[in-house]
Amino acid sequence: QGGQDYVYGDVFPHEVLMDQFGGVDFAKGCYVGQEVVSRMQHRGTARNRIIKVSADVPLPSFNTDILAGGKPAGTMGSSSGTHGLAMLRLDRIARAMAKGEMVTAGSLAIKPEIQEWAKFTWPQEEG
Repeated sequence: QGGQDYVYGDVFPHEVLMDQFGGVDFAKGCYVGQEVVSRMQHRGTARNRIIKVSADVPLPSFNTDILAGGKPAGTMGSSSGTHGLAMLRLDRIARAMAKGEMVTAGSLAIKPEIQEWAKFTWPQEEG
């Protein structure tokens, strides 16, 4: 939710899943930022996304740093108990999970999950 999970002026539409829910009209006329948004759509270059996260115990508070394999990979958004949302750098999360490294919010191990309805997947390592 804008204002609760992210600051409107600090994100691209693809990062907050507007492309997944019809919040971006690619047939509309010109608008500010159209070139970048169109490029993200056609190249699939959205590196950050709002993703569901969960844990075995209640998640930490909003804006808690998330690390993947010990490297910065995002921040917590809102949560309710053991489920929440986080803005995550997809490539860093995917790389850490592929190596069996922990993804943590504060000191808590978390499980990031792309929902089955999403039209994007975890990035694949090249090479």
